[in-house]
Formats: sequence, structure tokens, C-alpha cells
Amino acid sequence: MSEQPPTKRTLIDEFFDFLKTFGIIGLALAFIIGQAASKLNTALVNDIITPFIGIFLAEVGDLKQLSFTIGSSTFLYGDLITNAIDFVIIAFILFLAYKTLSRYRLVKDKTKPK
Repeated sequence: MSEQPPTKRTLIDEFFDFLKTFGIIGLALAFIIGQAASKLNTALVNDIITPFIGIFLAEVGDLKQLSFTIGSSTFLYGDLITNAIDFVIIAFILFLAYKTLSRYRLVKDKTKPK
């Protein structure tokens, strides 16, 4: 039997092997979907939730507009509250996704004792 010399791999072949090995394509897709979901969630908070809360803030009218001024500095704490609501909703959605994936054993559930 004669041994065949190893085939020369091109840089492109090595690059695609790298992408497959480290799951870069899946990570990129997850990132893009995450960005789109984040925009959707931000729109929900800015266009529905904060105006609804603003109904109860008659003098301000919108949660995002809550602020106070000291000297020449204006502190937009309403914007901070809006972003906190945005964060909590995204974190809760991720929690639900994690629980669902762990139920089907697609990820290891690290919350259960060994």
C-alpha cells in the first residue's frame, strides 16, 4: 500500500473548518436575532409601557421625561427607569428561554444540584 501525501488545505478550507468547529455561524445568527429582539423590546417599552405609566404621571406625561435639575445639570432619571424596565424584560425572556432549553436538555441546567 502506498501512502498518499496529505492534501494541501487552502486558507479558505481552514477558515470554514474554524467556523464549523467553534460554532461561529450559530453565534452570529444568535447575535443578529438578539439585536432584532432587543429593538422590538425597546420599542415595546418606549411606545407602549412608558406612555402607559405616563398616564399616571399627569404633569410629566411620559416616564422617559422625568428629570430634575441641579444647577446647570439635568438628571434624566426617567430614561434610566425606562432602560431598567427594558433590561428586566430582556433578562426575563432569556430566563424563560434558558428554562425551556434546559427542559429539553439542549443546554445543561446549572441551577440543579449535581
